Amino acid sequence: MIFFLFVYLSIYGGVHLYAFLKLKRGLALGASAYPILAIFMILMVVAPIVVRISERYGYEAFARSLAYVGFIWMGMLFIFVSASFFFDIYSLLHFLARMLTQSPLTGITLSPRNFCTVAILLSITVVIYGYFEALQIHTEHVTVKTGKIPEKIGRLRAVQISDVHIGLIVGKFRLNRILRQVKDARPDILVSTGDLVDGRMENVETLTDMFQRIPTKYGKYAITGNHEFYSGLDRAMVFTEKAGFTILRGEAIAVPNVINVAGVDDPARGSYDPKRAVSEKALLEKLPRDRFTLFLKHQPVISDESLGMFDLQLSGHTHKGQIFPFNLVTRLYYRIHTGLSEVKNNALLYVSRGSGTWGPPVRFLSPPEVTVIDITHKSGS
Repeated sequence: MIFFLFVYLSIYGGVHLYAFLKLKRGLALGASAYPILAIFMILMVVAPIVVRISERYGYEAFARSLAYVGFIWMGMLFIFVSASFFFDIYSLLHFLARMLTQSPLTGITLSPRNFCTVAILLSITVVIYGYFEALQIHTEHVTVKTGKIPEKIGRLRAVQISDVHIGLIVGKFRLNRILRQVKDARPDILVSTGDLVDGRMENVETLTDMFQRIPTKYGKYAITGNHEFYSGLDRAMVFTEKAGFTILRGEAIAVPNVINVAGVDDPARGSYDPKRAVSEKALLEKLPRDRFTLFLKHQPVISDESLGMFDLQLSGHTHKGQIFPFNLVTRLYYRIHTGLSEVKNNALLYVSRGSGTWGPPVRFLSPPEVTVIDITHKSGS
């Protein structure tokens, strides 16, 4: 925990320091304004920690209010810092080119004051737009044709939600918008690919009832994401079970003559419950190979040992960066960070952008989604 706090304060504090220096250079404020700005930024650095502590000790109204302030500020800060960073890179390249050519170059130039004004306006605009983008749930449609779905069934519809992050910010209002899309899709199977829960929840019975009112023909299945472990596994498991999900923690279910569904814990489990480790190969090889296997795994990483043993892996975790330009980071870290891709041995991987938000209640160029996957019978395969 001490190491985590050190890393968090170093990174987030460093980002604030960079922003403070940019603002100090760009804004012609009075000398008395800078200490006030510094104090505000220090408070924003520790705000997420205070939110978690307040939440844990039952001060949910205070925690929720501070979460909105702190996380909306976080979104604005990241946009401001991203714009500043790219502008610094551009200015450096422009300077180096001018030095190498020994001649003046044309190009976009802004004074520190003008750039700071543009960056602040951009941050405010993106966060306001992104707040409403995060409320617009997109339904993504995917069709998979296979000979492993019985002809008499014809089509099996699986609906995926991921990274909902129910907690202080994603509550009844936002969850209702997500589940409305799920219900309209009329799923045969509903799956949650991790991070369903992220913190304490008010009106737990109301929220679980919202899930229970969604009928499915072949059940609801869920796996853990990293945030189930971070926020309290026992509480998360109770909520998920009350919502009507069968939780697959290194387990598999064969729906007779229909489909196989398997799921594993997120690797974050290793820090909390290392004895529960399960081999994906050992898990999947027990399933009937003549039936379509749906494999639920929070992070979009394909294990070599499981290739050829599942037909479609459903994952999430990346949020597709949630706020541009952080999709560039997720693209670097995960080879496949969004959408449907074919991997080796005729296996498919679908990575959801996520249905909710983490941190800032904002999305920019990465709208939330509910994924409708129609697995249809293909003759002659």
